Amino acid sequence: MCRLLAYLGTPLFLEDLLIRPEGSLVSQSLKAREARTVVNGDGCGLGWYGERPEPGLYRGVLPAWSDANLASLCRQIRSGLFLAHVRAATSGGVSTANCHPFALGSRLFMHNGQIGDYARVRRQVEGMIPDDAYAARTGTCDSEALFLAALAHGLEDDPAGAFSRTLAAIEALKRPDAEPTRFAAVHTDGHRLFAFRWASDGQPPSLYSRYDAGGVMIASEPCGSEPDAWVAMPSGSVLEAGPGGAWLRAFDVATSTPGARRAA
Repeated sequence: MCRLLAYLGTPLFLEDLLIRPEGSLVSQSLKAREARTVVNGDGCGLGWYGERPEPGLYRGVLPAWSDANLASLCRQIRSGLFLAHVRAATSGGVSTANCHPFALGSRLFMHNGQIGDYARVRRQVEGMIPDDAYAARTGTCDSEALFLAALAHGLEDDPAGAFSRTLAAIEALKRPDAEPTRFAAVHTDGHRLFAFRWASDGQPPSLYSRYDAGGVMIASEPCGSEPDAWVAMPSGSVLEAGPGGAWLRAFDVATSTPGARRAA
């Protein structure tokens, strides 16, 4: 499966998190340590916020370790909110349109995981996408469809609840013996960051968080010289981070308003 990293905090050059650290996301594209697929070479992507409400977006099918354009952008861009992703394709072919993150207006979304037996439920899932958002569906993978379908379940007002309800609706379509749905994902509206770790079989992909004076980081694997500073997110949880701090709470596909506790 894929690897991802997100950051919200004091603006910094993207290469300081994505390229330079030991075990960086770019190095994980070639040699991941906690993924079922060691090599994540089916493309890469980057979404960042600057002076405008809409994010900048770069996506390509080259592996991150050999993408000179990605390295150049990371060296020059400074941002206080960005998402980055390296892909190991499980649904949809290798194409720029299927690379994460996905953007719609001021929102970004990226995902590590799968909708179980997606080929059997794809038509119904795509049917959940609101008509005015369907034109944004440029790829064929399950992750983009899940993101756009969440718009029909209240994404603009309640992101955590929207993904909970969307996943519940998808699970209701599946057969009892279907493959599990796995959801390690990050979403942002340009101000707040939401990180999710959930799976229908209780075995979601890895996801970690780290807090320091600069801000909050979310990643599939710890990186940098202080791996012990990273904390594994519990299975069935969502982390919300914003200007006022960060909160970790339970995430259940049948619950839209779970209780919260301060995370940082």
